[in-house]
Amino acid sequence: MLRKASYKLRVTRREALCVHDEPDHTLMLVELEGEPIDYTPGVAGEFLSRRSVNFHDRTKGSGSMQGYAMTHFQYGSVYSRYEGQRDGKSKTTKGTWKTYRGTGKLATIKGEGTFTVTSGQVPNEFILDMEGEYEL
Repeated sequence: MLRKASYKLRVTRREALCVHDEPDHTLMLVELEGEPIDYTPGVAGEFLSRRSVNFHDRTKGSGSMQGYAMTHFQYGSVYSRYEGQRDGKSKTTKGTWKTYRGTGKLATIKGEGTFTVTSGQVPNEFILDMEGEYEL
């Protein structure tokens, strides 16, 4: 089944370390919480919460990222792993996601797809657009 969703993400914690091997090279651990912008309830019911933890390796604003997301619904949860690449000029991150566990009505979920993250309207806010296929 094809599924699309959009979330507004807010940074709740960020730790950054300078690598010092070249100018503007940092490693960051970032925690975000999200809420749906465009979401249609599915078999697991209403959205409850979304939390993600990301690791970024950036030089001058560009670089790789990877992380985990936990999304909880009324009748189940889904856990996903993702990885992507951020372009410092456009400030856009694009990548792929894949589920690795589900609970409740989502216990047998298998899914994967793509995502794009862009800057939001205020500092520490981002817009996540995702799409993909999943089966239960």
